Amino acid sequence: MKRRAVSRALHLALLATALLLASPQLPAWGPEGHRIVGQIAADRLTPAARAAVAAILVDEPEPTLAGVANWADEVRDERTGPLHYVNFPAGNFPIGDCHYQPPRDCPGGRCVVAAIDNAVSVLKDRKASAEQRRVALKQLVHFVGDIHQPLHGGQAEDRGGNTVQLQWRGEGSNLHKLWDVGLIEAIEPDWQRYVQRLASKAAGVERGALAADAWAMESCLIVSAPAFYPADREPGPDYLTAWQGTVDVRLNLAGMRLAALLSTLFPG
Repeated sequence: MKRRAVSRALHLALLATALLLASPQLPAWGPEGHRIVGQIAADRLTPAARAAVAAILVDEPEPTLAGVANWADEVRDERTGPLHYVNFPAGNFPIGDCHYQPPRDCPGGRCVVAAIDNAVSVLKDRKASAEQRRVALKQLVHFVGDIHQPLHGGQAEDRGGNTVQLQWRGEGSNLHKLWDVGLIEAIEPDWQRYVQRLASKAAGVERGALAADAWAMESCLIVSAPAFYPADREPGPDYLTAWQGTVDVRLNLAGMRLAALLSTLFPG
């Protein structure tokens, strides 16, 4: 009986491991984070871009950038999952490893960098249908948020932190989920108040280039920073204090860059 119990326990452990490795990466930032990015962008649109966005989203149940920001996660499946992230080589991440190389890091154009570029191309295409433009805009809002979550430019070896198990506030979690949801909830659980909070911090944020590959490399370099991976599998207030500023900057940058990109696409 004891041998049978051990055998069954081993079988269940192997099954659980297989399911973990087969499952897609978790969505970036979580619903609140994506809404934050969408609202920051909406608040910064030029009048012409605001009108264009309203026209494209007119038939949506919630026709705002914040309202459609989570759509790409809602329809996500095995085919579209790779479009939400880009993997860089595992290891200690010297700067050379964080240099985006499409054949290596985005084979077949199936990564978040290419997904952003493709959505931009559709929105630029005057021959694209209204439905194609609507889908492209909803994808763009989401994928710009995704690429600014550092672990969506993380390493394939641990699936962007998904296999790094830890305890957060007394509950089982992993590093990816901590960055998706845990840190944002700890800073400010109400996404609208979070947007207001970030408004006062935007003045000191340099927007930088409007280039998806550059945004991905930024995320990779953050993941490579000392102490990004907590030494203690029960990170607490010290980890939050150390990385809260980075969370704020990445959310602000995502919204600011999305607004600038849309304002460039729809100049009026």
